[in-house]
Amino acid sequence: MNALKLSSEALAPAEIGRIELSMRVSDLHTDLQSELSPETNLRRDESLARRTTLRVGGPADLYVEPVNEADLTTALQFARVHRVPVFFLGRGSNLLVRDGGIRGLVVSLGHAGLAGIAVDGDRLRVGAGASLKLVANAARDAGLSGMEFLEGIPGSVGGALRMNAGAMGGWIFDLVESLRYLDVNGEPHEIAGAEAGARYRGCPLLVKQVAVSAVLRGAPSERQVILDKMAESNRKRWSSQPRQPSAGCTFKNPRQDLPAGRLIDELGLKGTRVGQAMVSDVHANFFVNLGHATATDVLRLIELIRLRVREARGIELDPEVEIVGEDLVSP
Repeated sequence: MNALKLSSEALAPAEIGRIELSMRVSDLHTDLQSELSPETNLRRDESLARRTTLRVGGPADLYVEPVNEADLTTALQFARVHRVPVFFLGRGSNLLVRDGGIRGLVVSLGHAGLAGIAVDGDRLRVGAGASLKLVANAARDAGLSGMEFLEGIPGSVGGALRMNAGAMGGWIFDLVESLRYLDVNGEPHEIAGAEAGARYRGCPLLVKQVAVSAVLRGAPSERQVILDKMAESNRKRWSSQPRQPSAGCTFKNPRQDLPAGRLIDELGLKGTRVGQAMVSDVHANFFVNLGHATATDVLRLIELIRLRVREARGIELDPEVEIVGEDLVSP
């Protein structure tokens, strides 16, 4: 205890907090493991780079994939009691994790137990962990239209709800009839989708609370019509988006009539690089990992492009990608 006190005198408060939390991680892991079902995955120092579509970022102190809502509630209540910060991770799209990783508990709803999809007439009852591609395919097989655009979004239902994800002119909250979520205390709530307050690229309700399931409503349609819409969505996506790892669109559109990608392209910034991060030569609002990029590379590229646009056009670009975690602290 004295050694910690003496060595911490020259450290900033944030650094002291990191040290104290790291000293607790082993005990926290053991204690939380004892409260969870054996089927729930709980790990220490889990790499988040392999769990994001951009393939960058440091580790999570603790990483949990609850098998069911009961274990999710247990994890959230445990974190609250022990004052451990919580971050919810979907399938890692639209996300940039800094190289130092995320302190505290990262909760993923990727376990099959929270990723169910069930057809109920013209509705789909979907778990937050379900992939959007599988949701679109289930709607197709059920003869339900309106969900075709989800097939091209590389994420989960929970992440899409949090960001009100959209593509090809459609938004997920256009489909949401009802939503079930847990608050910060792990208590469940159910509301109509229209009551969630979703807006362009966001749902404030789900910033600190977590969706666990939703009811999506489609419209009956002929299978071939649905297949044609999905094929067209795929064609547009692969003809206009890069195949290298990315987080999706980097910036929000500054105006409805001015896409960020077009603005960056007009300034001749395609192909701009910082380290192994590059502005895609296919779509200028996608920043891609050429193979060995770091989060720092991507962050520097973001700031460089923002500066160039600000200087040339007087326009401030706001990131659409969510930037989380801490910078890597040198030994």
